[in-house]
Amino acid sequence: MIHRIINKPLAFNKSFFLFGPRGTGKTTWLTSVFPDAIVINLLEARFFNPLQADPGRLSDFIPKDHKGWVIIDEVQRVPDCLNEVHHLIETQKIKFVLTGSSARKLRRAGINLLAGRAIKYHLYPLTVHELKEKFDIRKSLKTGHLPATLSEESPESYLKTYIQIYLREEVFQESLVRKISHFSKFLEVASFSQGNLINTTSIAREVGVDRGTIENYFDILEDLLIAYRIPCFSKKAKRKTVMASKFYYFDVGVYRAIRPNGPLDSPDELGGGALETLVLQELIALNEYFQHGYTLYFWRTIDGKEIDFVLYGPKGLITIEIKKSGAIRPEDLKGTLLFQKEYPVAKSFIFYGGKVREYRQGITCIPVEEALQSLNDLLD
Repeated sequence: MIHRIINKPLAFNKSFFLFGPRGTGKTTWLTSVFPDAIVINLLEARFFNPLQADPGRLSDFIPKDHKGWVIIDEVQRVPDCLNEVHHLIETQKIKFVLTGSSARKLRRAGINLLAGRAIKYHLYPLTVHELKEKFDIRKSLKTGHLPATLSEESPESYLKTYIQIYLREEVFQESLVRKISHFSKFLEVASFSQGNLINTTSIAREVGVDRGTIENYFDILEDLLIAYRIPCFSKKAKRKTVMASKFYYFDVGVYRAIRPNGPLDSPDELGGGALETLVLQELIALNEYFQHGYTLYFWRTIDGKEIDFVLYGPKGLITIEIKKSGAIRPEDLKGTLLFQKEYPVAKSFIFYGGKVREYRQGITCIPVEEALQSLNDLLD
């Protein structure tokens, strides 16, 4: 078993939420850490049906003298359970772990019911930091870091099934959209925006719905924790920057499974988006697990000068540009040099496809595989 580095919840010994997309290993991690916990899995009819009818029956599944942990899996399926959870925390001092793969229904139900009584954490796909010697960048760029891809005989087939499960169980069963066919089309069309600015008008035209529907679809992806919209960095900007956000699916394997791949598709186009995604998911996970405190942005001027990722927080300002090529060209430095001119305090990196560290005009250029393996140190 791979040791997960999400250990902060254990330090406080109190109830907590654990959010994360399906398949990131929430249940596996919890049952290994809390082997004696009572597990109430709301994906199972024997728990879901009675609690959906009467959430007050939650205590029926917990012995009166129970002093240990209770895990409620996929709590968003019966959000009214939170009232009873709150009651049991107050009256019986029971400690709960509440997992969820969607924040949408919980937010509508009023997650603040547990304010101050439960902390919120996230579990992400496996990181390079966790994989250690099992990390193979070629495999990572093809099938991503969901734990099951390490053991499945056909990771590609698993990822295709994963997408279908999300459509059926999260979107269709929860009635999040009116027409599942439109949403399925949207998933594919959105994959062409991976690492690019979101153009809702163009996507709406291709899917055959209005812009408002497309905005709602993007909201759903974020609520299901399977996508990110990254805003443009514009703090104290002297140059005019773009207003649109950039879009990414949360895992490179999921992105590759959704993205149509035909004979006319460019390998560089697919590979470039995959490499950016791999760096992004590592940044997001390590930033939260180790509490670096950065907010993640990209940067792009109106005339097209850009940087893939900008991290801004109490530890400073960091820029990261991703280049697949094996050599750094002068034009590869232009966006970063322009940003440094505007923000001289920035610590700047280029992760590239070469084999040797280089230092160009104040920019540290690191082979991407090395950079991913030492990324947590770079964030300190």
